[in-house]
Amino acid sequence: MRVLLAGASGAVGAPITRALLASGHEVVALTRRRGGAPAGTTELVGDALDRDGLLAAVRGLRADAVMHQLTALKKAPMRHRDLEATNRLRTEGTANLLAAARAVGARRFVTQSNLFGYGYGNLGEHFHTERDAFGKGGYGHFDQHIAALHSTEQQAFNTEGVEGIALRYGAFYGAPGDPVVEMLKRGQLPAVKGGPISFIHVEDVAAATVAALERGRGGEAYNVVDDEPAPWRDFFRTTAAHLGAPAPKPLPGWMLRPIPIMHAIMTGSYRLSNAKARAELGWAPSMPTFREGIASIRA
Repeated sequence: MRVLLAGASGAVGAPITRALLASGHEVVALTRRRGGAPAGTTELVGDALDRDGLLAAVRGLRADAVMHQLTALKKAPMRHRDLEATNRLRTEGTANLLAAARAVGARRFVTQSNLFGYGYGNLGEHFHTERDAFGKGGYGHFDQHIAALHSTEQQAFNTEGVEGIALRYGAFYGAPGDPVVEMLKRGQLPAVKGGPISFIHVEDVAAATVAALERGRGGEAYNVVDDEPAPWRDFFRTTAAHLGAPAPKPLPGWMLRPIPIMHAIMTGSYRLSNAKARAELGWAPSMPTFREGIASIRA
């Protein structure tokens, strides 16, 4: 397929681009600046938040699919304002990219979503499947972020003439220059006691995304996570040991309350099932737990 990919050079977009090319797909990389497209792709300069400019940029272009992998995150979000620009990309940006999909004749639209659409905080011991409520409010200031995730999914599912697919990624890691790894090397991340979260290595994100493009069903969401949720405390300690970095120091979870996003992510409980992605996409994580994933990180 010829794929118009927004976010091709990002932490997740870069491995997705490599996986698409390796699978024989052609990638047109949407970038806001010239020279920003990854090697092996065709560059298209445009801004997903500038509807008129984007539609002008794609004029005359034909593509089979459009993929939305845009965020505005340079580091892990800690406060609500850190997600404001990304929320715009998930609402306005999705609408504009869907307009571009219609303009280029694309029949498939794959959008990035994530596990926090199920809620923020302690979600209990239940393994969430795609049948569980997604995008529901009731989480105070966190509702704006949940609503943005719900928006990108619903727009993709309900746009006439487009087969929309949403990928609910877990907490991903393993990208080159991962800020978590760099902070652990400097001893800047604490070992906070909290519940487990579903992780996913970026290379497994890429493989699942290509599988969804090729075999996913329109109007469907898929959890893209590994097999074993684990606490951040275990993840940080194992990663630090692998890197030869100082062991993270224990920190009570309540001390993170002034940093609301970080507190919710670090101390909450987020268990997701990947059974649907396995069954329908023919995909399984090559790194079934964070331990195999961490072992692949270069020290």
